Amino acid sequence: MKPHIIIENVVASARVDQKIDLKAAAASFPEKAYRPGTFPGLVLKMEKPRSSFLLFENGNIICTGTRSEIDARDAVMKCVEELRRAGLLWTRNPEVKIRNIVAYVNLEDASIDVESLAAADKTGIEVMYEPEQFPGAICHMEDPRVAFLAFSTGKLICTGARREEDVYRAVENFMQILEENGALIRHDHP
Repeated sequence: MKPHIIIENVVASARVDQKIDLKAAAASFPEKAYRPGTFPGLVLKMEKPRSSFLLFENGNIICTGTRSEIDARDAVMKCVEELRRAGLLWTRNPEVKIRNIVAYVNLEDASIDVESLAAADKTGIEVMYEPEQFPGAICHMEDPRVAFLAFSTGKLICTGARREEDVYRAVENFMQILEENGALIRHDHP
């Protein structure tokens, strides 16, 4: 059984070595939201790669909405280039850091016995499960350092990875933990 994994969102950050004039940036870009009385940053949207940005006066840039590390880095560099073209930046290219990767995982042809997972003597994860408050188990893994939301339907959300390869390794480790603790229920089809 091979799980189906889809990277849904990559969050990246960068910092330019200068202040960003947010009023001038707001005047330069049509796809923006800027309400300084409500939020201290400027929200920008780009189509290729599809992404959203938070720009802050202190030079911090947060990028969300891309679906790969490469796209996140490309999007940040494109945003920096657009700011340069508008005459708002003149510093060198910033270092881009991946802060969080969120992935959707479907354990096709399997479900999870969440009660067994919560009660099991597992190794490598810490599990919180309170079904009267939330239908999934919250599982924290140390290696790699990620968190899973695990649902009885065999659906998982993986968050906290900083590299795509860590998502795949975490899913593999989590499946092994499910197997070892009798919490993975396979639905074999003839």
